[in-house]
Amino acid sequence: MVILALIGLNVSSCQTTSDELKTDKTDKMESSIKEIVGHAYGHNEQSGAKKKILMIASNPAVSKQTGWPIGCWAAELTHPYKEFTEAGFEVVIASPQGGKIEFDAYSDPRDESKWSAGDLISMGFINTPELMQQTETTVKLSEVNPDDFQAVFLVGGQAPMYTFKGNQELMDFFANFYETGKPSAAVCHSTTILTDTKLSNGDLLVKGKTWTGFANSEEDIADQALGQKIQPYRIEDNARKIAETNFVVKPPFTPYAIKDGNLITGQQQNSGAAAAQLVIEALNE
Repeated sequence: MVILALIGLNVSSCQTTSDELKTDKTDKMESSIKEIVGHAYGHNEQSGAKKKILMIASNPAVSKQTGWPIGCWAAELTHPYKEFTEAGFEVVIASPQGGKIEFDAYSDPRDESKWSAGDLISMGFINTPELMQQTETTVKLSEVNPDDFQAVFLVGGQAPMYTFKGNQELMDFFANFYETGKPSAAVCHSTTILTDTKLSNGDLLVKGKTWTGFANSEEDIADQALGQKIQPYRIEDNARKIAETNFVVKPPFTPYAIKDGNLITGQQQNSGAAAAQLVIEALNE
């Protein structure tokens, strides 16, 4: 793994020239100016068909821990979706079984709990009929041609802890896609598949890799907030049982994503956009 650091230079001079004195006032004025140039989103500057990114979300399930109906976490789909489409990519949403997917109640900004009431990106997505239509008609994973896509992105939520864990079809798809060298991303609880997914040589995909996923500290906070144990197991516990891997986390609910080779992972629901940005950067290299 290559680690790159940028260190600013503090350059000083023992001599002051007349040209420096003349420009001193101008330099002071310019030092107060800051600019941000954003991406001209909504317009694909490349000719021809847009490049495609595949997002895979869980089908609905019922938690054996809580008895709640569970699904994918809204922000982990909507925030990356926004990043991808604004960068000019076409997004296709798939699921293991195809058809309708649903958001976890606590991730829905309309939910009476108000847990995610401030998630305006998800609110906008939910109130855009053509976007929500995609969640009603997701493509069945077995019908996906991976050659049609430049990147894959696994969406987390509560349901993946049941529907992604041990899902051999999904693990094989992700491993095969990863072995093509294309960006392969997973965020939050979708990273549960990484503790079991093996490459064609029999090694775990995360062998020798640095990656992240939902942290024990975050599970503790969620359990305490809701007064019960929510998940049937913990990703961090399972990750730390793997000898030749480097599982890292930041303070609870800090937006954090990391790229190691073409594997990209995000820690939790606040990290979807950051993980998507790493995918975009990789595709633009």
